Amino acid sequence: MTCYNDPQQERQQLGQCALLDLTPLARVGLRGRQAADYLNARQYQLPQAPNQALGQSDGSAILRLSQTEYFLLGSLGDLGQRIRAEESAWSLSDESVYLLPRQDSHAWLLLTGNHVAEVMAKLCGVDLRAEAFPPGSVAQTSAARINVIVANLGSEPLPCFHLLCDRASLNYFWDAVLDAMEEFGGIPVGIDALR
Repeated sequence: MTCYNDPQQERQQLGQCALLDLTPLARVGLRGRQAADYLNARQYQLPQAPNQALGQSDGSAILRLSQTEYFLLGSLGDLGQRIRAEESAWSLSDESVYLLPRQDSHAWLLLTGNHVAEVMAKLCGVDLRAEAFPPGSVAQTSAARINVIVANLGSEPLPCFHLLCDRASLNYFWDAVLDAMEEFGGIPVGIDALR
């Protein structure tokens, strides 16, 4: 949804506690011994180690899940067009790089505001406070009893966690996160708040 309420109010809510559904944006995975070379050749900046994330200059992001697996998240700026183009352009070759379609397998939520760690503490046993989970960190864990990838791609002015879960569990996980946010005055907002 692009907007639930007054757009100005939603922009202000981002800093307190808000939940956005970014599932319509493009995302894709790549795995293989030469995946890093493949992405470097396409002008992506890569995280140095597994369980790290790095934002790109165009607003997209790369999560490194293991030594040879990457998860690419599209940018709101181009509505995920760059990542969608990467998926379309990929073809099987002699390179050890394999495409992992993620559009249908993973839902994508964005939790923002000063209370992101407190909200997630209600759902997840991993310490996601800033001192233990600084920007650029990735956790592959369980939250609300489902497998979730949490990426801290926030900044000082706007803390935010990208939450990737099984797409079939989206409605359940959305409700669980909203319930955990209630104590902090959290509400859902539309993607227009980010523009």
